[in-house]
Amino acid sequence: MTDPKPLRLFTEEAEDLKIIASAVQDAVVKAGNLKYEQKKRRFGLELNRYRWETAPTRKGQQGERVRALLAFDGVLNVKTRAITKADPELILSLLSVEFTPDAEPPGGKITLLFAGDGEIELTVEALDSSLIDSDYIWPTRHVPSHERRKR
Repeated sequence: MTDPKPLRLFTEEAEDLKIIASAVQDAVVKAGNLKYEQKKRRFGLELNRYRWETAPTRKGQQGERVRALLAFDGVLNVKTRAITKADPELILSLLSVEFTPDAEPPGGKITLLFAGDGEIELTVEALDSSLIDSDYIWPTRHVPSHERRKR
């Protein structure tokens, strides 16, 4: 079996963003790696995403994480809730990415939801995002799980 190639995904429609959202589910990002470049109207996250496309099929096998860049262009405004960059080393876990179109497309709002009720809302003039994996891949034994743990 050959190794899967790094992802290079681009969106222009809400359905495309669902694919990126599934790829970045359970990615982790340091608060210091959240960047809004207002002049360029770009918001980016340098994250470590779990490679769901190579997830182990049997218990005991190792999964993989990869360094990736998730970027949104045409960003007009950024709002945050329960997210702070006071501690740039704080680890945030990304749970979902959703797009809500305006009454008159192509604009809308992109919502990034993090564990612990953290949220970033991006107001965009149009849906224009990308997910680009790097070549930096490493093994991990921890497979993200959303099931309740038994005590």
